[in-house]
Amino acid sequence: MAPARSRSLSATAALLVLCTTTACSPGAQDDGVDVLVSFYPLQYVAEQVGGEHVNVTNLTPAAADPHSIELSPVRVREMGEADLVVYLSGMQPATDEAVAASRPERLLDTAEAAGLEAGPNGAGAETSDAHGALDPHFWQDPVRLSDVARDVAAELSDADPDHAADYAANAEALVTELRALDEDYREALAQCAGATLVVSHEAFGYLAERYDLVQVGISGIDPEAEPSPARLRAVRSVARADDVQTVFFEVITSPKVTKILAEDLGIDSAKLDPIEGQSDPDSDYLDMMRENLAALEDGLVCEG
Repeated sequence: MAPARSRSLSATAALLVLCTTTACSPGAQDDGVDVLVSFYPLQYVAEQVGGEHVNVTNLTPAAADPHSIELSPVRVREMGEADLVVYLSGMQPATDEAVAASRPERLLDTAEAAGLEAGPNGAGAETSDAHGALDPHFWQDPVRLSDVARDVAAELSDADPDHAADYAANAEALVTELRALDEDYREALAQCAGATLVVSHEAFGYLAERYDLVQVGISGIDPEAEPSPARLRAVRSVARADDVQTVFFEVITSPKVTKILAEDLGIDSAKLDPIEGQSDPDSDYLDMMRENLAALEDGLVCEG
């Protein structure tokens, strides 16, 4: 057995090594603010605004449909322990239930800042969603996402006042990028005012409202809802009347119905990402929005 002094020196040496690798000297350790978000667009905002000062955990796995997630008891407990929870009420029933059960100390519901509407641009007007339900897909409008970014910065500043200036600066930097994205959309779609946008489900109402398009959804706000034969006939009729050349399918849900409709009409089908999740880890929100813009430019019937 090693002498007591040797054991003590060994322990001290080990501690010194540990402190060197983990910065455990008094005041040097900064684990950051633990932020729990409910789905990808909120993850993107929290990461951009929080920067190096936050640890962001997304409740929705990559490439999963956020509408239908289920949360384990471990996840619900984590929600109660997080420094900040950022979610969107009405988007995910499981998250709403977990918020009620865990009662997080600091909670940001982004619905108010996003200014949710029931049926933006006519969403739900001819589907089973036409019962006053708020459309959650606000992030398709960069201007609305800017308002959410500022709210996230305010909550992070309250949780971590020492870095409030960084959060404010990061939020304004993100707002600047979102403003540029909005300008890109406005310029590219200026000749498309009034164009009919046929999509597999009504996730693009706020985008259509912002850029003067007319959204027509094969399914309503809920992507899992099967369109009725009457709804398919109505969409087919609108597409023919408006000389639609492309119908848009998504990345998370099956494109089968949309592609069959396109074949029946003798027109093209193309991908339009609702950006409810991050299907490609190398593409962030801005990348996906610009890919969507390219698809809209190619697929919409525009003047000029």
